[in-house]
Amino acid sequence: MTMSIPMLFLVPTLIWGSTWLAITFQLGSVAPEVSVCYRFALASVLLAVGCLATGRSLRFRVRDHAYLAGLGVLMMGFNYIWIYRAEQLITSGLVAVLFSTLVFMSPVAMRLAFGTPLRVRTFVAATFGVTGVALLFLPELREAQQGGAVALGIALTLAATASAAAGNLIAIRNHRAGFPTLPATAWGLFYGALLAGATVIVQGTPWTFDARMPYVLSLLYLSLFGSVIAFAVYFTLLNRVGAGPASYTTVSTPIIAMSLSTLFEGYRWDWPAAVGVVLVAYGIWLALRPVKPTESARH
Repeated sequence: MTMSIPMLFLVPTLIWGSTWLAITFQLGSVAPEVSVCYRFALASVLLAVGCLATGRSLRFRVRDHAYLAGLGVLMMGFNYIWIYRAEQLITSGLVAVLFSTLVFMSPVAMRLAFGTPLRVRTFVAATFGVTGVALLFLPELREAQQGGAVALGIALTLAATASAAAGNLIAIRNHRAGFPTLPATAWGLFYGALLAGATVIVQGTPWTFDARMPYVLSLLYLSLFGSVIAFAVYFTLLNRVGAGPASYTTVSTPIIAMSLSTLFEGYRWDWPAAVGVVLVAYGIWLALRPVKPTESARH
């Protein structure tokens, strides 16, 4: 892709910010794991067809599929299943705040896996970002109750965040190994759907489908935009700037989500939320600002 870095950052941010609203139409009579399976299965087919139509080969060596499966299982499988489950136990605001800690996990993971330097600026920017998200969801955080269900929801969200961080590492490894982004993403989506489907079977969850228009249209949107386009652009961004800066999509998407909630759900802004937006924006700017040659780094 020839997009600039700001555009590569903006596209998945806008799309994933809107998927928060789209996912609400998926919750109901269809189990979360079933909806995740439908979403990624359809997305993998759409992207595979697109690859074939544009002359992109979907062939990989057998041993390469271990890494493609790892990408799908971690980034699209466990990540989404655990987030869906967590939101049944705790507020979406608490999920957003906890998942935004990816901006801390990713640089540390990059250091451990690839020896990438840990810069002070990265953690300062991450602190601004997570604090901003917390202020954005301050009312929900105040209403969060303590108890076993909340503890499980927190554990699931942190596990999903760690899964996403590991998925980022595999995506970067695949890029360095020469895997083409779009075919690799198609296979990743397929393996994510496969894991979700296996989870449904193991749990004995019934395979149901909601044929009503809101469910069908939201499924199409989540598959095409929320999966095919968003992941393809995000993985391109990941390859360009690394897992640390790319993970700031997790602190920017809540702003888009709350903006859409203002339009469609009557969300009312207060001063902590406004301050939160400013802090998030500053954290993103600080994280994506080009590193100066003279800037110090901690190894």
